[in-house]
Amino acid sequence: MLLRLSTTLLKQHSGALSSHRQFVHAAAQMAHRDPTATDIAYEDAIGALNGLQTNAAVLEKVRRDMQMGTHTPRHNLTQVERFLNNSGLQVTDLDALNVIHVSGTKGKGSVCAFCERILREHGYKTGFYSSPHLVEVRERIRINGVPLSKRKFTDYFWSVYNSLSYNKSHETDMPSYFRFLTIMAFHVFLGERVDATVLEVGLGGEYDCTNIVQRPVVCGTSSLGLDHTHILGSTIEDIAWQKAGIYKRGVPAITVPQRTSARIVLGERAVERGARLYEIPKLSEYGSIRSFRLGIHGKHQHLNASLALQLSRAFIQRVPMNKSHETKLYQPSSSPELYDCTSFILDETFISGLERCSWLGRCQTLSKDRITYYLDGAHTLESLEAAVSWFKETSAQEATELLNSESIEVRRVNV
Repeated sequence: MLLRLSTTLLKQHSGALSSHRQFVHAAAQMAHRDPTATDIAYEDAIGALNGLQTNAAVLEKVRRDMQMGTHTPRHNLTQVERFLNNSGLQVTDLDALNVIHVSGTKGKGSVCAFCERILREHGYKTGFYSSPHLVEVRERIRINGVPLSKRKFTDYFWSVYNSLSYNKSHETDMPSYFRFLTIMAFHVFLGERVDATVLEVGLGGEYDCTNIVQRPVVCGTSSLGLDHTHILGSTIEDIAWQKAGIYKRGVPAITVPQRTSARIVLGERAVERGARLYEIPKLSEYGSIRSFRLGIHGKHQHLNASLALQLSRAFIQRVPMNKSHETKLYQPSSSPELYDCTSFILDETFISGLERCSWLGRCQTLSKDRITYYLDGAHTLESLEAAVSWFKETSAQEATELLNSESIEVRRVNV
């Protein structure tokens, strides 16, 4: 309730922003001392955030406007930049985030999860922005793999929300749900002084909110398929054009093997953007100092893991960490940068990153009361086929292990 009151005070005293911020800070300090106050303030923040949801009527209007040519997708990025400025940041401030930017239809979340864990194993302090969330919205913004605490989420939320509210030009001049969270994530990662930011595209790439970042360290594209065709286009070539929109001048762009027509479009877009496109090797082509198993299961994760290995290695080469655990700010080249996108020998840090990576709800098994639950999700035909394949393979393996263990138990009883 304290922080809800702070929003009311802001509306009543819009000319006294500094005094209001002092009030918010005092309220936050009280929340720190009282867990109940923290929960109340957090629920108030969630309520305000949910109030930014874009309803079906608004989405339909945008779709009609796009068809009539009165609303262009580019308008989205213009709006995001304006809201970013209203929140107290400039686009150039985002250069300090050292971003790995990942687009794709299938597997981009897993690629990002692998990247984050690999970089963390190498000693980097990581920020990870992903969508959607599984249980709580705090999962979308992570520091060193851990979702923001309720306290920190609340503090950052109201700081950004109140700045945007103070600077709005009219009553409804606030960013939508995803725009707001994207801007808030930037504030969090800058405020927490991360060494590396792993940024998952929300929708498409070219006009996505995350594409306001202008100087990533490296860009990646996971497997492409037909999805959100009413927005991104009805062909795989249309989809590829959108996904390659995140490529930037002088920044390596790395992709998994794609359909020929999609691969051609990705290559053409890379040339247009002044980037160089590379294709990853198979996971089986890497050497390693020991055997290992991916932390996210499923054969289809092999491509995601290989892409993550290449993105992580490219990042480490361009943003090295010194003995004092300090990193430098990456400066992209003005011309397409060369990168050796070939297999390499995986040392313990790379292996540990792949093994210890977890991504809840993706090819996950849970056992309780002698019942095994198989959790995965899919939103394209190819993803559904991959999920079915993983389930059949994993459940068959468990059934075999169960039969073997029961037969051993029977023999012991007989003895």
